[in-house]
Amino acid sequence: MNSADRNFFAYLDDMNIVTILLPHSYHHGLSSEFYMAADAVKTPLVILEKTEIEDHVKYICQFDGEYLFEKSYWVFDAHGGKTDLQIGAVIRTEAFDEKFYYKGNDLGVTFLDVQIWFKLWAPTATGVKLKLRSTANGYSEIIKMRRDDFGVWSVCMNRDLEFYQYSFLVLVNQEWREAVDPYVKAVTANGEQGVIVNLEKTARPRLSIPPLENPVEAIIYETHIRDFTIDDNSGVKNKGLYLGAGELDTKSMDDEVTGLSYVKELGITHIEFLPFNDFAGVDELNPAEQYNWGYNPLHFNTPEGSYSTDPFNPYSRIIELKKLIDQIHSIGLGVIMDVVFNHVYIREQSSFEKIVPGYYFRHNEIGLPSNGTGVGNDVASERKMVRKFILDSVRYWLEEYHIDGFRFDLMGILDVTTMNEVRKTCDRLSKGTLIIGEGWNLNTPLPVGQKATIANQAKIPGIGQFNDKFRDTIKGSTFNLFDKGFALGNEHLVDAAMEVITGSIGFTKKSTRIFNNPSQSVNYVECHDNHTLWDKLQGCFSDADPSERQRYHRLATGMVILSQGIPFLHSGQEFFRTKQGDGNSYRSPDNINKLDWERKSKNKENVEYIKGLIKIRQKFSCFRMRTSEEIRTHIQALSFPAPIVGCLYQLPQEELIFVINPTSKAQMITLPEGNWGILANHKNAGISLKDDIKSQEYFVEPISLNVLLKK
Repeated sequence: MNSADRNFFAYLDDMNIVTILLPHSYHHGLSSEFYMAADAVKTPLVILEKTEIEDHVKYICQFDGEYLFEKSYWVFDAHGGKTDLQIGAVIRTEAFDEKFYYKGNDLGVTFLDVQIWFKLWAPTATGVKLKLRSTANGYSEIIKMRRDDFGVWSVCMNRDLEFYQYSFLVLVNQEWREAVDPYVKAVTANGEQGVIVNLEKTARPRLSIPPLENPVEAIIYETHIRDFTIDDNSGVKNKGLYLGAGELDTKSMDDEVTGLSYVKELGITHIEFLPFNDFAGVDELNPAEQYNWGYNPLHFNTPEGSYSTDPFNPYSRIIELKKLIDQIHSIGLGVIMDVVFNHVYIREQSSFEKIVPGYYFRHNEIGLPSNGTGVGNDVASERKMVRKFILDSVRYWLEEYHIDGFRFDLMGILDVTTMNEVRKTCDRLSKGTLIIGEGWNLNTPLPVGQKATIANQAKIPGIGQFNDKFRDTIKGSTFNLFDKGFALGNEHLVDAAMEVITGSIGFTKKSTRIFNNPSQSVNYVECHDNHTLWDKLQGCFSDADPSERQRYHRLATGMVILSQGIPFLHSGQEFFRTKQGDGNSYRSPDNINKLDWERKSKNKENVEYIKGLIKIRQKFSCFRMRTSEEIRTHIQALSFPAPIVGCLYQLPQEELIFVINPTSKAQMITLPEGNWGILANHKNAGISLKDDIKSQEYFVEPISLNVLLKK
């Protein structure tokens, strides 16, 4: 029914409540009675409340009996006028969630022997059809689907439909909409249509990697599939693609190791890739023309096509991503997938909104879509079928692609219950799966106590959180380019530095505690977002000698590696990655975003230093304590003149000192009694002792970290 043909509007806002809006221009907005009808069965509507709103009169009405969502209802007034009863806020009620929650694991396309089942959850639809088309022979067909329990529509086909394109036609509120399957696993170029593929053809055994006993055992290296190899000097054949990111034994023009083999050499345990599910922002048929980080999700269970060799072939992206993951596993590393469940690219065009309008997204107190994400929509993870979709997707990536971890973008939009269910799902299917997320407190209409934020860390103990207190204490404010942190010489942050070095668990006093355990703290000073550390240093120390900036950089990065918690490095950080001052390169060209492998060769000395620190972390368990109790028991703060910070680590098998001097002046300190040797100083780092210290006096070089081992 056209809005122009309607005399007034009516909405189902609760299971037994109808809201009616009569414009003043229609009988002065007045009606003495209303009733609704479906299939000639009339149901009276009792007016509970009548109010004036702008140029309408609003009636809140109640009815007895059950509303049958599979039927089309009409509402009539006292003047003989009528309108279709539209699905309104009822979809955001607990009663709706309870009534239509579907437990099955067969939504989307399922192969059962020679049968292919299609199932779609569309409880507010009064009709659903399956649309099939074959590009091979031009055949197309539209098939009616049957409504089953819990609002699921289904149809079974008994013929070979491999490579057929498919979509759903959904009738909601008297309007037909065409939508791609939300559970789609293969798509055409640019994700315009779903494609039926047989995933058994792409199946392969899981290659086992060393089990992760505790999150603090991980060292994460964040990169972007295109950035990683697109540089002319990467030595990679398939530049910017899944296959390229998985190439081994690649070398730059000066014969230096690059790519995946280099990451293995560095000592990393897990590679975290920016989103590689299907996203908007890059034309898959002309990928060189555009760039995007990938935070514009289109299809959550389908790989992005711009990283494949053939976006036209729906199998290509699936097989090539699986090959990449296999290659990473073959050298003993894990893969962390950056997932963006907090929003969709464009709400109005998303399959979610077309199929069940208004259900999948949060709305504010006046009924408009909320925007805590800043991109126009917030996914309503607290609703049962939204939560189920997230859990189903996590399970799918674990089982089908053998993912080893997930990084949740803007996790603070999601709710605590959903994140705990994600943790349980991962524990059930793949022990040791790493889960980390951005626990920022964002302005979304979810009760504060339900948000998966840093403030609620105690409610989600099995999930690591990006520690912005660590980031801003060590390097300075991310949002003020010229603000200096402790590692950049800010002497006012001594106490804060001690806190974050020891895991942010309230080492000095409980009031400073951020996390209950170090495994919850993801320590970082640089990631894909904002300025690189090198570019910040260019701003803070514009007149300094480059070698001085390098020392500050080395110190800040070293503190990430040797602090309690989970160290997180941005790819290229170890060779002073620059984005030429670009603080938001989400769609900047390759020359800004690429990993510059020549820069790695030029800064080989720093790469070796970082490699040495990683070896120290992995060799000595005192840098990987698993509990707050361990930290408080085995770490002692040393009394050195401020702003020198020092810790004594005393474990049964090892005793070490960690000392940091962020100032530009050398400092003399007195060491605890014992015979100490140097593992790391301002120049060198590694697990073999460089020098013995002949006395209890130790000269700490300017802008340096030092690791001393008791013999």
